[in-house]
Amino acid sequence: MSGLREIVFDTETTGFEYAGDDRLVEIGAVELINHMPTGVTYHQYINPEREVPEEVVKVHGLTYDYLKDFPTFDKIADDWIDFVGDATLVAHNASFDINFVNAELKRLGKPEFTWDRVVDTLEIARLLFPGSRCSLDALCKRFEVDNTARTFHGALLDAQLLAEVYLELLGGREPSLLLDSKKNKKKVDTVAVSPSVAKNFRQARDFPLTEEEEQVHQTFLNDKIKGAIWNL
Repeated sequence: MSGLREIVFDTETTGFEYAGDDRLVEIGAVELINHMPTGVTYHQYINPEREVPEEVVKVHGLTYDYLKDFPTFDKIADDWIDFVGDATLVAHNASFDINFVNAELKRLGKPEFTWDRVVDTLEIARLLFPGSRCSLDALCKRFEVDNTARTFHGALLDAQLLAEVYLELLGGREPSLLLDSKKNKKKVDTVAVSPSVAKNFRQARDFPLTEEEEQVHQTFLNDKIKGAIWNL
């Protein structure tokens, strides 16, 4: 399948200090081609080789006792790099996820992901809805994306939700583009995770922008989203 390839992904970690002692504990990702979900996903739990603080466990539910039997990042790094390939990376508050992934790659002496291939949906949302809450939960509520399965933060589920939100931020989706599509279904080193989230199609709604907001948004699209289909 050819076309613009994007990987919408999310991570869970042991904390916030990517340059310190904190480590990745989970990566989840969804593949898009020309902004359309293909059904291809990636999911991996990771042994962080350290305890997970109790306050963090309350966020994602992943204890070290659970994670210790999964591979360490050095064992899955090449699979993750191969899955991403040369795709654009899409994340919410991308600096958090990219910094953690790059810190892990740096420790292994592997090339880091460059910022010119990263799209931050938080940045897009803040440009579109200045002054509004732009967390993933808030955007799910705004776009009526069903996030009731999100009792804990989970990387694959959050990536699936973010893929839906991302398509809405870009102006809506086609009727057949459901994230649980079984066509071209492929699993890449996956383990049991929460079921994918899908919802009925609805017409894209209009959120009027001021002339200034529209200009800022267009500048962002030109700079950050390569090969957008509306510019072809």
